Amino acid sequence: MEKNSISQHISHQFNEELEDVRNKVLAMGGLVEEQVVYSMESLVTGNVEQAELVISRDYQVNAMEVAIDEESVQILARRQPAAGDLRLLIAVIKTITDLERIGDQAERIGRMAIHLAEMERPKSQYTELANMGERVRTMLHGALDAFARMDAEAAVSVAQQDAKVDSEYDAIMRQMITFMMEDPRNVRRTLDIMWSARALERIGDHACNICEYVIYLVKGKDVRHTSLEQMEKEVRE
Repeated sequence: MEKNSISQHISHQFNEELEDVRNKVLAMGGLVEEQVVYSMESLVTGNVEQAELVISRDYQVNAMEVAIDEESVQILARRQPAAGDLRLLIAVIKTITDLERIGDQAERIGRMAIHLAEMERPKSQYTELANMGERVRTMLHGALDAFARMDAEAAVSVAQQDAKVDSEYDAIMRQMITFMMEDPRNVRRTLDIMWSARALERIGDHACNICEYVIYLVKGKDVRHTSLEQMEKEVRE
């Protein structure tokens, strides 16, 4: 499947159905990206109202997943697509599952933000977390952009960023453990920060999954559970 294209059919309605479901995935992705941004802002600034907004909007993410899933299944049953069209619908169904899980992680960060807003806020403990949050948001945006443009090479570039996210996550964990050892009174706050960092690390993993689906969609190759080097090789071939 070429970039920026969906297979064209004699049935104009079939073309519209495929384009519609793809656009709905991107709309869901936009909402999920907003959830990640707002949850991180609430965590870093202690904005409880913003955190509560993230929590209250999670049902919208869930509803979009259900609606897109149902529409995709109906197209599969009615049109019985093959080749690239079938891959598109499979990629859509898998992508919305990961988007819903990213939404769950954003909601979790929002809940942690409410807990942390009630405590002391040493700035040094939020700087690294904010940097990590921006990196995973950039990964998510890049994965969605690769999906929109059906760009396998861009998907690989996004997946390469996950190693940096993992490195930042490990650094935050070490720092938080040190804080707890120095002063046990910091345990509750530190644990909430650690859970938030874990949620961000999972968002990065889900963004990588979306990149794998893009490669499957474009190249017809399943690169799940393979090394980054193997993923790059499959895209170049």
